[in-house]
Order: sequence, then C-alpha cells, then structure tokens
Amino acid sequence: MGNLVMTGIINGTDPHRPDAPGSLEEQCERMFARIPEVMKAAGGGIDNIVKLNVQMADLSQRSLLNRFWTQMFPDPAQRPVRQTAEVTLDGGKLVQCDITGWID
Repeated sequence: MGNLVMTGIINGTDPHRPDAPGSLEEQCERMFARIPEVMKAAGGGIDNIVKLNVQMADLSQRSLLNRFWTQMFPDPAQRPVRQTAEVTLDGGKLVQCDITGWID
C-alpha cells in the first residue's frame, strides 16, 4: 500500500519438509534468512524494516533469538523496533514473525 510494506507470517519451518519443523535454532536461522528475501521482493532491504513482531512458543529461549537479531542488525542505533511475545504456535512452529516496512 503505497510505500508501506506489511507482511504475513514468516516462519522458520522448512517448506520442503513441513513434517520436520526442526529445532528453535534451525527455525530462527530459516526465518532470519527469509526476512531479506521478503524485503527484496517488496523492493527494499532490511534497512527498510520499521518494526518486526516476533512470536515465540517459549520466551525463555529469547537469548537464541537475540543472537540472530544482533547478527542481522548489529548496530543498536539502527535496529528496527521489535516486539516479542509468547504465543501458542501450531504444527511444531517455535518462532514466527511479521514485518512492517517503509520503502522510499
């Protein structure tokens, strides 16, 4: 919608093996690998992300999520806003996100 980009859910399950969702680390790795792909398809990049909403099955595992977060956004002054919530996820999903972005 104009310059505003809002995505649906981006999860970390393997689309080629939906019966084997994998560990939280594997799901985080796949989810964070998809984020730049989604933003590129929208005509931007990760620098165009304004807010990332993350839902996790277990918030006590947030440190693992943070490792991938800081790899993607190493500069604390340039990171988008992030909200992380604990929710019940289906199908073996352990983490998922959605993005709000702005592309000039």
